Amino acid sequence: MAIDQETEMTDAEIDDFLRRHETGVLSLARTDEPYAIPISYGYDDGDREFYMRLVSTPNSEKRQFLESTPAARLVVYDETGSSYRSIIATGELESIEPAELTPEEIAQYGDAKRPLFEIWAQGKKSLDIELYRLVPETLNGRRTEVNREE
Repeated sequence: MAIDQETEMTDAEIDDFLRRHETGVLSLARTDEPYAIPISYGYDDGDREFYMRLVSTPNSEKRQFLESTPAARLVVYDETGSSYRSIIATGELESIEPAELTPEEIAQYGDAKRPLFEIWAQGKKSLDIELYRLVPETLNGRRTEVNREE
């Protein structure tokens, strides 16, 4: 398999891609320790911001990372036929208090369809559900076409 062409996506292509997807991998880093989790997100293409509901237990590794104000990287990708597309957003997660939300922001969190709380082994009462926004410092997309015949 050889790469035939690799191109940067335009802002319009990136926004369209992110509007049509709802999941990605969020990576958090503190000092030299990484942590990555699959997440669901809502995307505001007007402000180019991501909205996430992150669920954790009080003593979980996820909670420890979130409390450390880590650097964040969100990767959203897909494969269709011989085309691969990926978007990478970097920045810091901002914790949002529900009382501070505007109606427009509430709609974005509604687009973050997961997690389905019933899949957790522990009861819902032991879960911390917090709202976050990622305003990317960088937001880049790439499309790669491959030739599967070689």
